Amino acid sequence: WDKSLAGRADRINNFERQLYDDGTVILKFFLHITREEQKRRLLERERNPLTAWLVTPAIWNIHRHYEDSLPLIEFFITRTDTNYAPWTIVEATDRKFAILKLYATITRALEKRAEGSKEAKQKKIKQKEPSHPKKNRVKRRSSPDGRFSKEECQQALGSLQIEMLELHYLLYKRKIPLIIAYEGWDAAGKGGNITRVTRYMNPLGYYVVPVAAPTEHERQYHYLRRFIKRFPVGGDIAIFDRSWYGRVLVERVENYCSEPDWRRAYGEINGMEEDYINSSGGGMVKFWLEISKEEQLRRFQQRANDPLKVYKITDEDWRNRERWDFYDKAVDDMLARTSTDIAPWTVIESDDKGYARVKALKTVITTIQKLL
Repeated sequence: WDKSLAGRADRINNFERQLYDDGTVILKFFLHITREEQKRRLLERERNPLTAWLVTPAIWNIHRHYEDSLPLIEFFITRTDTNYAPWTIVEATDRKFAILKLYATITRALEKRAEGSKEAKQKKIKQKEPSHPKKNRVKRRSSPDGRFSKEECQQALGSLQIEMLELHYLLYKRKIPLIIAYEGWDAAGKGGNITRVTRYMNPLGYYVVPVAAPTEHERQYHYLRRFIKRFPVGGDIAIFDRSWYGRVLVERVENYCSEPDWRRAYGEINGMEEDYINSSGGGMVKFWLEISKEEQLRRFQQRANDPLKVYKITDEDWRNRERWDFYDKAVDDMLARTSTDIAPWTVIESDDKGYARVKALKTVITTIQKLL
């Protein structure tokens, strides 16, 4: 129990630290009243027909355990009182005093932030270098060891898709969520791979999240928010066609965020993934679809010359190809910094599409079997 509470407090601290690093001002208030004052206010509300509905049996039950709750409250306040997200205890017996203290604290904090931003701009203060997660070498290659015929791949896919259907029902029945995240080179076959994984799955139990550039509204928030909003609950499977790793790939290479931002993102992402898996009881599969530069060119040319596929190729795809070496380095760093024991990367050798689809399905099935 104590270990569980400590873990929750640490996850709260990590979350608040991410918000702070992203520029958020965090103020936390605990309004304290005595047990006697709480009882007086509850009785006062009960006597008023307009507020009686606010006082439920659950509220009275919390009141009865007032003394028992104090050590837990003190633990969380002490454990989560940090320089970047401090607690303020407000003596709330006198309501006017409480309101005054709240306003005064908020005003001082905002004035301090405004003054700090002004000084930083004038002095061009350099941001502190973020700490990096340790590197775990992840081997990359685009071609599998052996060659597989189209017939062999189709036969293997058929049986695996049936097994996936059965396991999906068990996952849903036991309310275990699963995330499958796809990253890879342009034209590596992410869409086709997803289609084969979901071939016989019940659409009531899974959904695909196609990820594009953030909207103007989404850019107003922490970059992880738009992804976390789509994380699955219960027994659902969420499949991300590209993911939060854009922060350390395209945003890094194209300078859409600062270097301290993308360097800090490795630890933020690892923490977010660990928190989700531990708190939900679910799992996470992360695929990197690797193809050679030569195979990508062949697929680009094939798309450009096929009227049914030409919509898949854009000027941006050709431009990104010219920056292959920059992306290649970013991919190496991403795999090394974010392949963890709890959420490892699986590299899919994708020069052979049939092999890639079989390996992806096998990996998902193995993960589900472990979760069950």
